[in-house]
Amino acid sequence: MIALALIVLGRLIALTPESVLRALSVVAGEAILWLAPRRRRLLRSNLHHAFPGRPRSWRRAVARESSRRLAETVLLSLAAPFLSERRIRVIGRLGPSSEALARSLQANPRPVVLATLHLAHWETQSWYKFLSPVPTPAFGIIFRPLDNPSLDAFFKRTRERHGMRLLSRKAGFAEALAILRGKGCVGLLFDQNAGDQGALTLFFGRVCSSTELPGVLAAKFRAELRTFYPRRTAFWRVTFESDPVPSDGTPEGATVALNRWLESALSEGDLCASWLWAHDRWRNQDVPSRRLRLSAKRNLLGEDLRARGLASLPRNTRVWIRMPNWLGDVAMALPLVRAIRASRPDAEVTLLAGAGFVPLLESLGVADRVRPLPAKGPGYLARIASLRPSYPDTWILLTNSARGDLEAFLAGCPQRFGIRRAGTRRPLLTHAYAVPGGFDEARHHQVELWENFLRHFGLEGRTDFSPFSAGAAGPGATGARTGPIGLIAGSENDPGKRWPVGHWRSLIESFPSERFALFGTQGDAPITARIADGFDGGRVADLAGRTSLQEFAAALDGCRLLVANDTGGMHLANALGVPVVGLFGPTNPLRTGPVYSAPHRILQPPGCPPAGGGALAGLPPASVAAAVRDLP
Repeated sequence: MIALALIVLGRLIALTPESVLRALSVVAGEAILWLAPRRRRLLRSNLHHAFPGRPRSWRRAVARESSRRLAETVLLSLAAPFLSERRIRVIGRLGPSSEALARSLQANPRPVVLATLHLAHWETQSWYKFLSPVPTPAFGIIFRPLDNPSLDAFFKRTRERHGMRLLSRKAGFAEALAILRGKGCVGLLFDQNAGDQGALTLFFGRVCSSTELPGVLAAKFRAELRTFYPRRTAFWRVTFESDPVPSDGTPEGATVALNRWLESALSEGDLCASWLWAHDRWRNQDVPSRRLRLSAKRNLLGEDLRARGLASLPRNTRVWIRMPNWLGDVAMALPLVRAIRASRPDAEVTLLAGAGFVPLLESLGVADRVRPLPAKGPGYLARIASLRPSYPDTWILLTNSARGDLEAFLAGCPQRFGIRRAGTRRPLLTHAYAVPGGFDEARHHQVELWENFLRHFGLEGRTDFSPFSAGAAGPGATGARTGPIGLIAGSENDPGKRWPVGHWRSLIESFPSERFALFGTQGDAPITARIADGFDGGRVADLAGRTSLQEFAAALDGCRLLVANDTGGMHLANALGVPVVGLFGPTNPLRTGPVYSAPHRILQPPGCPPAGGGALAGLPPASVAAAVRDLP
């Protein structure tokens, strides 16, 4: 029934005046743009990825014209079986390059591999032998059969009526090899979305999976490698072109050379608007289970980089990471950010974080870009939606809030990854890692859960927990640390996490020759003032509420070691390589203890369970002083 309907429709289109069809193509092209928002985004994002330096108005104009030409191509494909030979000669003609190829093959028969392209009016390529002014050798095109057998048989029969052989990918490959052995021509699609069977290469600076078969056949039969494509000159008017593609004769060299030829061709002139930008060009690297690694049958990235004179992969795959809202969680997440950049060396990693974290994250150099979250209040969601023209490819959520999920959705990111716990729903995610039922989060570190989540989606390699440095006297510096002992005595979000003031004073008294620096927020200032009261200001400096986050990080980095309650500052010091003594009472060090490889000790009150729950006041100052003496 479907086959009959398409045949009737095709015959009607063939009888319709071209002026009407031209108007119909415009309407259908606009419908693709406005009634298919996902397709519209794909058009625009592909053009943005390929031509980031071009004006937005230019990219939108090309997207509109490409959409219209797609509609025009569909109409011609349906009508082609019913067009007369006279009308075919009006619609198509050979350009100088393809006519020269036909005459050259008549005079000097030789095997030729023709790479056909994802350009508008692909249906017309079966007219080549018919339009040639001279007899041509055997010519076959490898194609993908349609799922409907009767419709496939109909289109194959009508396409072959002009002398071109259509060779099924499934059953016609042997005939293609015979044609090449007999010094004929074989055409096949050169695609940048070849899936697992393709080879990793670059296309407009982004990793894709490219078809190797044209290069393999050209090398095997020592065939001439050329492109073959219809160039649109007006509505339903095409000129066939065939350009040679110089390569080193190897399959790898041919594949790389074809991509570079195509990039050059699409960057100049009107051919760009005929390219099918509505096709998912870089889809192979979007497979969720391996989104965080590069994966395909073969890897030609080394050859591609050498041909382009590049030392490393361009970082053009846009991975955005929504950072947590608390300083400690931000610090603990940074090794995983580093792991993502290592696993996907082509990823441009953008961190989306609270504005207060931005200077610190930028100074650590862990990501390519850091964007501040908009200030909360009226217009917040509109400002998030304004990120859509940045076209992020992947959005990784290290938060568990509906607000974070909504941010990713409004920003238009097509892939949104997060963690889903039992009994919760996160409908705005496109891909969720379900926490296994047997995973007891109280017995595993938060970073372990994040790592399991990321490895579920392809993260490879060892996670590096070596510390960073804010610059003062960090792990990259030579010699032992000689600064003061840092103390973080506050904890604004939970008073139960605070070691008593008297205990802090006893600790300071245990080291009469040491200098100390008290850190904290403005809210912690009353506590630090009581701790510092009566001590010489030159020996005990009270900095609570007097530093920005960036200044706080630099001051921590200058400390000999740090003694701290379970706070974000403790994790930041650990991230900077500062030796840490962490004081845990009611909270759980198994889940939120220090994670970096810098020296650290975790202390709990006597009798406290390993997962926390004890009263921090029960931790004696003598035990803390002993831990301070033990740390380097």
